[in-house]
Amino acid sequence: MRSPLFSGIVYILLGVTFTYFAVQQVNLNDEWGFFVYLMILLATFDFGAGIRLVSLHFRLKNQERK
Repeated sequence: MRSPLFSGIVYILLGVTFTYFAVQQVNLNDEWGFFVYLMILLATFDFGAGIRLVSLHFRLKNQERK
């Protein structure tokens, strides 16, 4: 099983990647198409999951200390 911290960082990096590609797509085509909205939606889910997993890591660390 992977650490929640590692998985969270991977999800956050995926969110950054999807956001980057969405911005590049809008800059190239000057329009907001279906795939741009799909990439932004995926980036949002990835950021949310990443933040949740990173916070889970720190909550587990705090419980180990107590």
